[in-house]
Amino acid sequence: MWTIILVAVAALATSGAAVWVLDLRSTHADVDDRLVLARQELRRLADEGVDPVSGLPLSDPTQVLQTYMAHSVLGSGEGQLGMVDGAVRLVSAEGVDLRPEADAELVARLTELAEADVSTITTVDTSAGRYRVLVVPLTDGTTTAALVRAVDLDAAEAGLWRTMRLYAAAALVTVALVAALAWLGIGRLLRPIWELRNATESIDERDLTTRVRVRGHDDLSALAAAVNRMLDRVQRAVGAQRELLDDVGHELRTPITVVRGHLELIDPEDPEDVRQTSALALDELDRMSTLVGNLLELARSSQSDFVTPEPTDVEALTGQVFDKARALGERRWRLEACATGTAMLDPARLTQAWLQLAANAVKYSEEDSRIWLGSAIRPGDVADAAIPGGGSTASGASGLVAAEGPELHVWVRDEGIGIAAADLERVRRRFARTAPAQRRAAGSGLGLSIVENIVGAHGGRLDIASEPGRGSTFTLRIPLRSPEQARPTQQKETSEPA
Repeated sequence: MWTIILVAVAALATSGAAVWVLDLRSTHADVDDRLVLARQELRRLADEGVDPVSGLPLSDPTQVLQTYMAHSVLGSGEGQLGMVDGAVRLVSAEGVDLRPEADAELVARLTELAEADVSTITTVDTSAGRYRVLVVPLTDGTTTAALVRAVDLDAAEAGLWRTMRLYAAAALVTVALVAALAWLGIGRLLRPIWELRNATESIDERDLTTRVRVRGHDDLSALAAAVNRMLDRVQRAVGAQRELLDDVGHELRTPITVVRGHLELIDPEDPEDVRQTSALALDELDRMSTLVGNLLELARSSQSDFVTPEPTDVEALTGQVFDKARALGERRWRLEACATGTAMLDPARLTQAWLQLAANAVKYSEEDSRIWLGSAIRPGDVADAAIPGGGSTASGASGLVAAEGPELHVWVRDEGIGIAAADLERVRRRFARTAPAQRRAAGSGLGLSIVENIVGAHGGRLDIASEPGRGSTFTLRIPLRSPEQARPTQQKETSEPA
């Protein structure tokens, strides 16, 4: 509140000072203009040398002064006198407010100025007051006369002082009103900040659920909403950290227990037992190494800088991934469709996710079965039926939602063991594997989690369509956000040989 009052006082003081300076300059300029006009009129009268009323000639400077002073009009706070040969000879008529001849200090100063050869406009300070004076000397070679016009500056500035006193009174009333309004409104204005402070102080690693109430649409409301979004991110990060620690503790405990148990029971005198135990320990350590590598990759995939998008030729990337996938196993590989155009994505990470899906297709399918890879540009709507394959479908956790623009779809379709509809969401979880998958091949259950993090970092999602015994289709849907980020041109279909 005090800050508001100080700002108001400073603003009013600055405005008052500006008004004072400007009006003071205007007042002094007006006084000087009147003195200059008086000098011009006297010079004109002296140059003409004729009385404007009687028409008689003016023979000497004294007559010029008498004629001018007789016909000039003095304003409030003005006075004049005439000096001849250094002495006061002419004064204003009765009724004039200012009598310069009554101030001895002023007369002494004017006597000095009257002896000069040029006219002078200057300020003279005496014990009686402050004056702005005009001294115009006239001479004909024998007589020297001088007109003195004086203006009382204190009287001229009296109106300005009255104005400033009124301004000061109005400023005091304004400051009082500002203080009252600040006192009444400070609570309502600062309430969101108090709530924000209380909310942040109540948050710790054990409770991240507190949120700030958002009221209205002002800047403080936007700040509260931003803090809530930040708390959401912190809560997700802490939850992911806890989940990762739980997973690591759970999954690594088993191989450690197995290795320890066999080492404790080993018979060092039996070479065969030593050989079998060594092979088992090495196998478990290899599994642990693979598991730790997957966990590290999963942790890195949750970081904001995990992907580095760049303009990528989708057609070339599709061909490269297809060539790499064919080396994963003896299958009948088919390139089902190939999109052409440029997309903003991280080609290395998308290749990693795509090949992970291809590796899963090899792992859970028979030799000589068919595996299809493809890419396509699709409209931003729910178009799973447009991708070859069928069966039950599972999208991201948020369900199937329409996108705002075109999407790049890349997929892997196989003729493997398939996934039951009840297990479609389960296979997305870390370390979660279905019973048929466990019987079919070994694995850590982290592959799909890494894939989902990669596609999520691109702003997309993973769709799964599967039917037990007939195969599965895994589709990565990546939005093409703008023409500058992706300029798809066309899509060409690749026919499958008979």
